[in-house]
Amino acid sequence: MSLLPLDDSRGPLPAPASVPAAPSCTPPATALSPPAPCTSSASPASPALAVSPVGSPAAARLLRRAAVLLPVLLIVVWAAVDWPSVRGGTARLASADPWWLLLALFFTCLGWVAAAVVRQGSIPDRLPPGLLIASQLAAGAANHVLPASVGAHAVTLRFYRSQGIPLARATASIALYSLAKPIAKIPVLLVFVLAFPDMLELGALVPDDGTLLLITVCLVAGPAAAALLVTLVRPLRRPVLALVRTALSDARVLHTRPSRVLALWGGSAATPVLQGCVIAAVGASLGLPLSWAQVVFAFLAAGTAVGAVPAPGGIGPVDAALVLAMTAFGAPLGLATATVIGYRVLTVWVPLLPGALVLSALVQRKVL
Repeated sequence: MSLLPLDDSRGPLPAPASVPAAPSCTPPATALSPPAPCTSSASPASPALAVSPVGSPAAARLLRRAAVLLPVLLIVVWAAVDWPSVRGGTARLASADPWWLLLALFFTCLGWVAAAVVRQGSIPDRLPPGLLIASQLAAGAANHVLPASVGAHAVTLRFYRSQGIPLARATASIALYSLAKPIAKIPVLLVFVLAFPDMLELGALVPDDGTLLLITVCLVAGPAAAALLVTLVRPLRRPVLALVRTALSDARVLHTRPSRVLALWGGSAATPVLQGCVIAAVGASLGLPLSWAQVVFAFLAAGTAVGAVPAPGGIGPVDAALVLAMTAFGAPLGLATATVIGYRVLTVWVPLLPGALVLSALVQRKVL
């Protein structure tokens, strides 16, 4: 028995939509009557025959190529502006011990892995490890172009969205690991202070009044401006409150899973230690007369003192504070400056071109 209501049909079956019906002309009833006009079953305004406007694919290809080439162009422009520093730092590293430099490069690569571990620990969803590490290499390149980690956050957010993570959860994850990184640095500093109490005698590590004022303004102005904006602009209240609820809910879920807790807080504590190890290895390659613990503690103290000042990748304020800290430990000023320049070349300029190429490849493959 057929499931279609064919038995009750009183007329012929309709013709398929793809095959237009032939026009039918009714012959005249008499010889004197005029012929009836020919009619067609296909309407001229049929949706099947309507032509929808199609956008030009050339514009989409041009936009994609521009997005792919933009990171490399930014790197070229920045290299042209900061070329004296690049040339001087490369010349200094050319005379350094290559084995210590190789160890410093190893710690640099471990820093990318630690950053990927922190990102995984800040979100309940499981992310592909290979693409996650590649995205952090690309985020490092973007981070050194824009201040206050804006570039790295934008790349990470795009990566989260490409993995199907909702916008509220992705934004909450970025806020969570941005908060965990400075908090995790405090117990690391306490460990160094308890293990090496003589390091507290360095009064030069305390920032001056101008630096303290700038740090205070940066720390207070940001939350105050955000609170004022949410208070005055009503359409922002609902998404901000939804973001806060999502962040609190995800943080509660993450802290019930030991693997996520270890990844988030352990990776956040390991990241500055690995960066300090890079500086210590570069200093050892140049003959810096400081111990490994002194260099790492100097980096932690410098980053804590002026890390709130927004600068691309922390370049500028952190560098000056780091040179000051190492000279306070007894290192010659020229050698301390050479160590910081070599550290920046090794951690910024050497990975910058590969990071920009990875960023372009991820954009081309629609991962970002």
